[in-house]
Amino acid sequence: MIGQEDWRHGGFGLYVHWPFCAAKCPYCDFNSHVSASVDQARWARALASEIARLAEELPGRHLDSIFFGGGTPSLMLPETVDHVLRAARAAWGFANRIEITLEANPTSVERERFRGFAEAGVNRVSMGIQALNDADLRALGRMHDVAEARAAFDVARDVFERVSFDLIYARQGQDRAAWRAELREALAMAADHLSLYQLTIEPGTAFGRRAEAGTLRGLPDDDLSADMYHDTQEICAAAGLPGYEISNHAAPGGESRHNLIYWRQGDWAAVGPGAHGRITLPHGRHATEAHLTPGAWLNAVETTGSGESLREPVPSDEQATELLLMGLRLAEGISESRHAHLAGASLRADAVARLLDLGMIERTGDRLRVTDAGRPVLNAILRELAV
Repeated sequence: MIGQEDWRHGGFGLYVHWPFCAAKCPYCDFNSHVSASVDQARWARALASEIARLAEELPGRHLDSIFFGGGTPSLMLPETVDHVLRAARAAWGFANRIEITLEANPTSVERERFRGFAEAGVNRVSMGIQALNDADLRALGRMHDVAEARAAFDVARDVFERVSFDLIYARQGQDRAAWRAELREALAMAADHLSLYQLTIEPGTAFGRRAEAGTLRGLPDDDLSADMYHDTQEICAAAGLPGYEISNHAAPGGESRHNLIYWRQGDWAAVGPGAHGRITLPHGRHATEAHLTPGAWLNAVETTGSGESLREPVPSDEQATELLLMGLRLAEGISESRHAHLAGASLRADAVARLLDLGMIERTGDRLRVTDAGRPVLNAILRELAV
C-alpha cells in the first residue's frame, strides 16, 4: 500500500489533551473549559485507558515525543502526569532522547508544580507568557503579570532541560517600536525556543464578538502587521533563533520535536477531549477525533472503552496535500519525491517554474522550500501548488 511506512519520515508521538483552564482567554478558540473541580484520579485512569487501547493497534513502536496540551496542562497534578507517562512507557517504550513537553501558564500556583512535573519525566515546558506588558496581559485576559511570568521562567530554567514560551504580537495599540523592544526583551531571557504568533481574531471568541460589534479597537492594519512579522524574523535570526517554521524560532537543536512530527507528517496518537490524531494501521493511514466535551469524552471512555468520535481513512492524495500544506511551513521544506510518491504525480511543472522565477520558492536537490520572500505569502503559494 502506498505510504504504508511513510509516517517514519516524521516519527511517532503522543498528544494528551487536558481540557481545563482557570479562565477562558478572550482570543482563544481551543477546546478549553472552566470547571470548579476535577476528579484528577478519574481523568488519569481514563487517559491511561485510551493510551492502552491505541497501543494495541500500534504495537512495536517507540515514542519520539509526548506533548501535554490544552487547556492548561499545568493545572494537572504531578501525580496525574506521572500516571499518564507510566502508561505511555508501558504502551510503547520511549526513544533514547524522547521530548516530553507540558504547556504551562506562569501563575504562582502552577509554578509550584514544576519540580513535580520534572520528577514525573517532563523535560520541556512551553510557557504561555503572551506579553511582557501588564496592561496588554490584562487586555488578553491573562491571569499573570510580567513579574510572575519572569519568576516562573526563572524556575523553569532551573528545573527543565528545555524551555519555550509564547508571545502574541500585533496586539491592540501595539506599534512597531514597542514590539521590537518587547521581542529583544524576550530574547534576553535566554529561552532556546520562542513561538511568536500574530493575534488572530477567531469567530466565536470574545474578541471575535467584539470585532463584529465594532468595539475591538486599535488593532494594527495589514501593513503594520507585515512589518512586525519581518521585524520578528530579522531580530530572532540575529539573536541565533532563526525561524524554522512560520511562527516558531529556535536555537540549533532547540526545535520542538513534537511539532516537527506534525509538520513532517509523522504519526501521533491523540487522547483526551477533542484530540485529533493521525495513525498508520496495516490497512492505511487514518484520522482520529475524540468526543469534544469533557463529560461526553469521559463517559464514552468509561462506558464503551473508547473516547473516539470519528475514525476515517486518509487517502494518499490527501496525505500528499497535507504534506504540502504542513511541510512548506518549515524552513527545510519538503521532499519532492516523497510528495510525488503519495500524490501519484509530480507537482505541476508550470506552477513550480513560475514560483521559482518569482523567487518565492527554491529547489536544492530533492527538496523544495519557501524562501524568506515567499513566507509572508505562503497561502498564495500553497494555492498555486496544491491544485
